Amino acid sequence: MKKLIALTLLVMAGCTPGSDHTQHEESTGQDSTNVLLYNQVMDIHDEVMPKMEDLYNMKKDIEDKLKDPAGLTAAQKEKLTKQVAQIDSVSKLMMDWMHEFNPPADSADKETTRAYLEQEMEKIRIVKQAMMETIAEGSDAN
Repeated sequence: MKKLIALTLLVMAGCTPGSDHTQHEESTGQDSTNVLLYNQVMDIHDEVMPKMEDLYNMKKDIEDKLKDPAGLTAAQKEKLTKQVAQIDSVSKLMMDWMHEFNPPADSADKETTRAYLEQEMEKIRIVKQAMMETIAEGSDAN
């Protein structure tokens, strides 16, 4: 568990909000549409990556409640357990996306690159939506 936390924090430190993605534009031979699309994908990533800490803190709070379940009903315990599972699922979704994100080489044709980036845009939007819903549900439960 401590290794997972350390890994998550390490990844978060490397993904700071406001990162400058224009370097990608300057170093690639891709057309400006693909560069813009790449930057949009990364902007969404940069927006939601810091929320991984919110998820971690939310999970920790729930696990603390579950450690001392004296005042919890069976239904409340079940709900909290499901919330932990949802947080784990969303965290895994984000980590999987980051590990699998691998834009085509600069030498790839523009259409291949555009198709890849459009797929990744959809994937990161799904990650964002899942993360925001999970955080909202966790906030409503408190």
